[in-house]
Amino acid sequence: MYDNVCKFIAENFSRDIATWLLNEPIELTVLQPTELQVEPIRADNLILLQSSNLILHIEFQTSPSTDIPFRMTDYRLRLNRCFPGKTVYQVVIYLRKSNSPLVWQNSFELPGLKYTYNVVRLWEVPSEELLSQPGLLPFAVLSQTEDRVETLTEVAKRVDSIEDVKVKSNIAATAAILAGLVLDKMVIKKLLREEIMKESVMYQEIKSEGFAEGIKEGRQQGIQQGVEQGLQQEAVNLTLRQLTRKFGNLSAEIPNQIQQLSLEKIETLAEMLLDFQNIEDLVTWLGNNSN
Repeated sequence: MYDNVCKFIAENFSRDIATWLLNEPIELTVLQPTELQVEPIRADNLILLQSSNLILHIEFQTSPSTDIPFRMTDYRLRLNRCFPGKTVYQVVIYLRKSNSPLVWQNSFELPGLKYTYNVVRLWEVPSEELLSQPGLLPFAVLSQTEDRVETLTEVAKRVDSIEDVKVKSNIAATAAILAGLVLDKMVIKKLLREEIMKESVMYQEIKSEGFAEGIKEGRQQGIQQGVEQGLQQEAVNLTLRQLTRKFGNLSAEIPNQIQQLSLEKIETLAEMLLDFQNIEDLVTWLGNNSN
C-alpha cells in the first residue's frame, strides 16, 4: 500500500519532488518501466520520472533490504543502455526510522566495480523542508520532528488552505495513509477529516480494496460457519437415531436439549449413551451438560 501511495505522490506532484531532490522545479513526466526492456522489472515498486535530459529514479522503502544496492545498480545500467544521453539521479527514500546499517548503505561493489547512489532517511529531514510544497506534505509527519501530532496538525492546516479541491483531497488522503506508519488511527482521523479525502483517487481505491477484502473475509467466515453447522446437525441426527433405537420414542424436550449442545458435547453424548441404563440417565446427563 505504501509503495502505491508514494508512487502516486511522485507521479502527480513531480515538480514538488524535483524541487526537493534536485533543487530545481523542473517538469517531469512518467517513464514507463517497460521501456527498460530487460526482465525482470519490479514495476510496482519502480518510480521513474523524466525530463528532456534527466531521469529521476526513486525507490521508497518502509524497511531496509539487502538487495537494494544491487537493484539500484542494475537499474542504472539498464537506464544507461536505453537512454545513454541522459543524466540519471537515483535515490532511495526510507520512510520509517530504522537502526539497521542497511539504511546507511549507498553503494554496490564488485571486484573492479563500485557504484554509488543517493539515500534519504526521512526521519533526518527537517519537517520545515517538507512543509514547503503541497506534494511534500504527506511526508512531513515522517520527518525530523519533536512532536509528530503537532506536525500533522500543521499539515492539516496547510491542506485546508489548498484551493484546488482535487489536490486538497489527494494530499489529505496520502498524508493520512503515510501517517499510519507512526501515529494512531484515531489521532489521524481527528486531524485529517474524512470528508476532505473522499474525492481522492487513492482514498477511493483503498476503500474499495478494503470493502472487497471485507466481502472476501465475510464469505470465508460464512463458508466455515456453514461447514461447522452442517457437522453439528449431522452429529445431532446420528445421536438422536441411536437414542431412539436404545430407548424408543423420545419426548419432544430431549431433541430440543440436544439441539442446543455444542458439537463437542454432542460427540461426548454419543460415547456416553452406551453406558446409560435407562432414559433417566440420559435426562440427568443433559441436565448437567446443558449450555
